[in-house]
Amino acid sequence: MNKRATSRTIILITLIVLTACGSAPRFTSRESRFEKRIPPTPENLDRYKNVEPLETITGVASFYADQYDGKITYSGDVYDMYSLSAAHPTYQMGTIIRVTNLYNDKSVIIRINDKMPYRPDRIIDLSLGCAQELDMVNVGIQEVKVEVLEWGKGRK
Repeated sequence: MNKRATSRTIILITLIVLTACGSAPRFTSRESRFEKRIPPTPENLDRYKNVEPLETITGVASFYADQYDGKITYSGDVYDMYSLSAAHPTYQMGTIIRVTNLYNDKSVIIRINDKMPYRPDRIIDLSLGCAQELDMVNVGIQEVKVEVLEWGKGRK
């Protein structure tokens, strides 16, 4: 390789490295990512407000958001992280539940539309919309009570 070709190669490599070190942000804060869209109008599940629970369990809930947003859920719905929905390891799709944050007593009635892998440390994964309703976004995981109000008839 002659001196001129070597010089061009070094200049080219330097330009590539400098371009890769641009000032574009590589990430944004968690809160700003989650406030880009207006949440959709939730399904009206008011008729379940006074229903006696068929089953009650307590444990830790987490939420899932942008990594799955727009992907197909186990029930066949398109996951919208701002909607009110949840994933459970064993409940049939369409099961109606009330989830109550045991720290602040806020609750939300939702429909199971996704399946989560079994985890001994979690009982349910909530959509971001649910986590916002239950005021648990900043903590990420929270002790909750899950009450089954109606068993689903969808896929198990």
